[in-house]
Amino acid sequence: MREGTLNRKTKETDIDVKLNLDGAGVCDINTGVGFFDHMLELFAVHGSFDMSVKCAGDLKVDGHHSIEDVGITLGKLINKLLGDKKGIARYACQTIPMDEALARAVIDISGRPFIAYDVLLETAKVGDFDCELCEEFFRAVATYGMLTVHITKLAGKNTHHIIEACFKAFARALKEAVKITGDKVLSSKGMLE
Repeated sequence: MREGTLNRKTKETDIDVKLNLDGAGVCDINTGVGFFDHMLELFAVHGSFDMSVKCAGDLKVDGHHSIEDVGITLGKLINKLLGDKKGIARYACQTIPMDEALARAVIDISGRPFIAYDVLLETAKVGDFDCELCEEFFRAVATYGMLTVHITKLAGKNTHHIIEACFKAFARALKEAVKITGDKVLSSKGMLE
């Protein structure tokens, strides 16, 4: 099984992530940021990843460091668990609705970190959650996971619904991209790094 843990500790955050890429969607999430916890739960459930995330961060400042650093830690762990990437599907595209919202996530586990985040929101906050931090999370996962990721809002007005559709689409695309479908590295170079 592709399962492991990673700790990242800085002066701003102390994070423990446990991830099983071949899980059943069992999760235990506590970052101190309620809406973000909800999105990570959706990510675990809809990606069928068993995941535990514990984060003690400097929330007295704001949620930025916690959310970005969880993304860094999760990205590093995904990259570590994929190893030489032998046999993975590599590519995936998922389009997911959430009521009036529609989002698409496209992933290439390429070894080349890149994020294209085209998600225009009509409000800056959901409750006390700063919505621009979603892009910071996805950028951190893509960069440290060595992933090419495109996330696009196709429709929607309700900010909660749009963000939820983005997280679900990303989860489903990652689930598909990490799936073992063969016994070779899917690259004409013979390697992905």
